[in-house]
Amino acid sequence: MSDEILVDKKDAIATLTINRPARRNALSGAVVRELTRQFGLLSQDATVGVIVLTGAGEKAFCAGADLMDAQAEAAGGKGILGMHEARADFADLLLAMNRCARPIIGRANGHALGGGLGLLLSCDLTVGKVGATFGTPEVKVGLFPMMIMAVISRNLGRKRAMEMMLTGERLSAEEAVEYGILNRAVAPEKLNETVEALASRIAGFSPAVLKLGRRAFYKTQDMTFEQALATLQNELTINTLTDDATEGIMAFLGKRDPEWTGR
Repeated sequence: MSDEILVDKKDAIATLTINRPARRNALSGAVVRELTRQFGLLSQDATVGVIVLTGAGEKAFCAGADLMDAQAEAAGGKGILGMHEARADFADLLLAMNRCARPIIGRANGHALGGGLGLLLSCDLTVGKVGATFGTPEVKVGLFPMMIMAVISRNLGRKRAMEMMLTGERLSAEEAVEYGILNRAVAPEKLNETVEALASRIAGFSPAVLKLGRRAFYKTQDMTFEQALATLQNELTINTLTDDATEGIMAFLGKRDPEWTGR
C-alpha cells in the first residue's frame, strides 16, 4: 500500500502522489483510506505549509473509482450493504480535505474523471495541463456522479454542473478554467514550475492565518448572509489576536520580512 501513495516533503511543501499509473491512478478502497490518513497527518504537521495532490505519470490525475477493485469486493461476499458502507470511506476523504488545516493545491497532470474530478474540486486551488480532460463520464455506464455532486455543486454554476453530469462530456483544460474547475491551464512543460511557484508563495505566509482563513471560508459556505457576517466578525477578532498578525504588522511598519511562528 505504501508504494501506491507517495509522500514527499520539500521545505514547507508536501506532495501526495497517487501512484497507480497502470490503473490510471484509479481509487481503490485502500488508496482512499490511505489518502484520508495522510491528509490527517499532514494537517497536523507544523513543518508543512501547503499540500500538493497529484497523480503519477502523464496520462491521468485520477480516473475515479477502480471498478476492478469494486468487483473484487463484491465477489468477496461483502454484498450490497457492505459496498454501501465502504463508500463512506470516500466521504471521509472528501471531509478530511475540507477540514484540512493546510491549503491544498490540485496538480492535474492528466485526466480527472468521476471521483478523480471530485478529488480535484476538493482542492483549494487547481492547476492543470493543456491536453488533460475533466468530466463525469460515468453516466454513460449507468451511474450518476452522486457523491461528488456535493463538491461539483459547490464549485460550478447550476446549469454548467447539470450539463456536465447529464451529458457525460469531457471538458478540455481551457474549458475547465471557464467552468471554474481549474484556476490555470498551462502547457505540460510549464506544469511543474507553475505549481511549485504557487505552492512556494502560499507556503511563505503565516500557517496560522491561512488555517483560520481556510476554515472560515468553508465554515460559512452554507450559512445565510447574516450568519456568515456574524461568524466572520468573530473569526477576524481571533485572527487579530494571533502572534503572527502582530508580527506581520510590526514587520510591515519596520520594512522587514516577517518571521512567522505559526501562532
